[in-house]
Amino acid sequence: MAPRRISARTRNEWFTAYGFLLPNIIGLFVFVFLPILYAFYASLHDWNALSPKVFAGLDNYRKLLHDDEWWSSLKITLLFSVVYVPLLYFLSLLSALLMNALRGWTTGLTRTLFLLPFAITSVISAIIGMFMLDPRNGIINSLLGLAGIGPQQFLGSTSQAMYSVIGVILWINVGYNMIIFLSAIKEIPRDYYEAASMDGATGWKSFRYLTLPLLSETSTFILIVTTIGSFQALDQILVMTQGGPANSTEVSVLYIYKQGFQFLNMGYASSLAIALFVIIFCLSLFQLKLFSRKQG
Repeated sequence: MAPRRISARTRNEWFTAYGFLLPNIIGLFVFVFLPILYAFYASLHDWNALSPKVFAGLDNYRKLLHDDEWWSSLKITLLFSVVYVPLLYFLSLLSALLMNALRGWTTGLTRTLFLLPFAITSVISAIIGMFMLDPRNGIINSLLGLAGIGPQQFLGSTSQAMYSVIGVILWINVGYNMIIFLSAIKEIPRDYYEAASMDGATGWKSFRYLTLPLLSETSTFILIVTTIGSFQALDQILVMTQGGPANSTEVSVLYIYKQGFQFLNMGYASSLAIALFVIIFCLSLFQLKLFSRKQG
């Protein structure tokens, strides 16, 4: 059987498509794949970023296996992720449902208020969160005082600091994820709901058996992206607590940052970064398989 010939028009379409993709492919290679390869190369060396690299083989990886602070930071990161990801998902979905139910001029204003913390830089949002959680003059303690609850330490307490950080980061990111959910909800044809109401499926039943299944792809995207983001959280925690008090908020990325830029253990920091990359990669693959199986 003669091989199928590709027409000149198809070839031109392919060249055009790859021409548009080429800048992104180059950017992905230069700013993602090359740094990963270089980080792995650096992880095999004893290097303080000032003197020449000294080959150390797998010594850095052996060291991290016995590094109690590293394993402690992983536990804190896991706690952060387990609390943050489900809360972000449910609050974003609930906010989107409420926004979808709103009508009139207040809709645009409410969306803007939700999105405002995400629109400004994360550092500024974190600083605003610090002022809100201030033990003496913060608005949160003022509101608690109106309810008859005494002032709380929040970021100054080892038992409250992590949950306070999670609250601030939720406040920053809920609006963005709400917009994604809201866009997906708007894409669901109204005919589906009309047909469901004729069968008696309204309210909770309509949400459970119609809205939620049709949002499965959006839910998968948000859960995977937010899980990856939770393992990479750094800037807000660095601004608000710097890992304190008593290392109660020292997540893995912050520990890597300290090893690399405070203690200048660049080779060891690179090995930690590679280990975290492998963890995130495996977790993402697991989530993709899990959600694809459920959708199937």
